[in-house]
Amino acid sequence: MLKKYYATSILLLVSVIAFAQFHTLNIPQSSPKVQETQKLGVTNITIDYSSPSVRGRDVWNNSNIIPQEGNPIAWRAGANMNTTITFSTDVLIEGQFLKAGKYGFHVIPKGNTYTLLFAHNNNQWGSYYLDIDKDVTLRVEVEADESSFSEQLDYEFLERTEQSLIIGLEWENKRIPFKVEVDLNATTVASFRSELRGINTYHWQAWNDAANWCLNHNTNLEEALEWVNRSINGGYNGFAADKNLRNLGTKVKLLEKLNKKTELQATLKEAKALYATSYDANEFGIFLLRNGFYQDAYDYNNTNFKKYPEAWSIQLNRGLSQYFLGNIKASVKDIKKVKEVAPERFHNRLNEIITEVETGTYKL
Repeated sequence: MLKKYYATSILLLVSVIAFAQFHTLNIPQSSPKVQETQKLGVTNITIDYSSPSVRGRDVWNNSNIIPQEGNPIAWRAGANMNTTITFSTDVLIEGQFLKAGKYGFHVIPKGNTYTLLFAHNNNQWGSYYLDIDKDVTLRVEVEADESSFSEQLDYEFLERTEQSLIIGLEWENKRIPFKVEVDLNATTVASFRSELRGINTYHWQAWNDAANWCLNHNTNLEEALEWVNRSINGGYNGFAADKNLRNLGTKVKLLEKLNKKTELQATLKEAKALYATSYDANEFGIFLLRNGFYQDAYDYNNTNFKKYPEAWSIQLNRGLSQYFLGNIKASVKDIKKVKEVAPERFHNRLNEIITEVETGTYKL
């Protein structure tokens, strides 16, 4: 009799387990899963959350929806699993340091003040088992703002600059904003160092663009000079070398900023001697003018106009070189000759340039 009882119990248990097994059907959810991603400099910011709807409720004042003052628990800042925020580099949150990584995001409301919790324990159902003392890496306090009505809870990326943005949790008519900042120069240079060891190591453009970015942001200039030299000279045994006017131009500007005058003059000479199509010669002539190398610009444009006498744009560059060297009459003479051969659609601007040259008001 006892054996029969155990056998019946085991069959019943197997039946219950079979009935309770989870399935993988893709069923619409009342609080659908959302992923928001934004790039700040080279830093990827990704927010994963489930988005509940207001559905006519007073969500911010209903403690059954959003627990108040952490009683009995923090709020998961969404629905279902805890919201997570991932930063691919170190960041500042409201001025406080947070290491790169994935964090569970929880909120404790207290009136119009909100304590934001970033928890290294990031894989929880809601906030039910969050241990605030042990699981939380960072906490900050912010004030809420009013916002336009949002039926669905969502996260917005606002007020973006090169190195900062505001993340706003928006629901109903309220926004909880917090500022995220990155060290743009440090994170970008670190990213370059890593990427230039991969497939980009074979592309002269990557080395040149990395050097040029540093130049434009006045950072890491000595290493940028190494990078542009790698673009010019290539890697092992000169592999993937490509000396051209683009990377030589980047090198010229770096050497000028680093006040390396002897090497600068040698590089200018090297660039001026490099073969160039009429298009490239025109572009490099403009580069020399824009960077204040007026005598070099005149010499270069004069040489290339002899090579390409039909290239009126190079003759124009020669005339502008004369202007910046103080030879106004020669400049006007050149530009008037340009007008004789340039397409008619350029005549009005050429007339303006002649007037500006004559009055000493021309600017690049």
